[in-house]
Amino acid sequence: MTQTTITSTTNTTATTPSGLRSLYLIRVVFSVLWVALVFTTSASLVSPDEPTVIAAVLLVVYPLWDVVATLLERRMAGSGPGTTNRVATVNMAVGLATTLGMIIAVLSTIGAALLVFGIWALLSGAIQLVVAVRRRRTVGAQWPMIISGAQSVLAGAGIAAMSASATSGLSTVAGYSAFGAFWFLVSVIVLSVRGRSGR
Repeated sequence: MTQTTITSTTNTTATTPSGLRSLYLIRVVFSVLWVALVFTTSASLVSPDEPTVIAAVLLVVYPLWDVVATLLERRMAGSGPGTTNRVATVNMAVGLATTLGMIIAVLSTIGAALLVFGIWALLSGAIQLVVAVRRRRTVGAQWPMIISGAQSVLAGAGIAAMSASATSGLSTVAGYSAFGAFWFLVSVIVLSVRGRSGR
């Protein structure tokens, strides 16, 4: 959900639905692998616990991957000026700041990491929502990303608010990532159907 993709509509080379489908599929694969690793190695960790090395790596990698994916789409679309391009820059800055914050948080407790993750999910979800609304006229089939962005905002707020609870744990963010993968997969399907119908 929080994994935001940006399309620049002011460039001479625009991101195509085909390009978005490919990038969304990569995101789905990444999220599924990430969730599987969390559930097999770290799902039992809760807020008061110190992160294991594996859990720490997984938590740091997640927002960093979002930065990489956003950069990939910017290169796919070109690097011209424009409001959406500035939004991409903001999104990458938020992701990098979150990565640094997460490096500090994982030296403390799972609760601290959940707080950082929740704030990032809220912010990146808001960015995703804005981008999807703007992109619906140029690319179309953006309703899954609109739902995903709104859901990310609400989920991020919830994760941050509950981060200090003794019952909160990494299984929470794994579930969050699984929902994100679902909406990216729905987007792939919707874009494919729209491409075949020619609308």
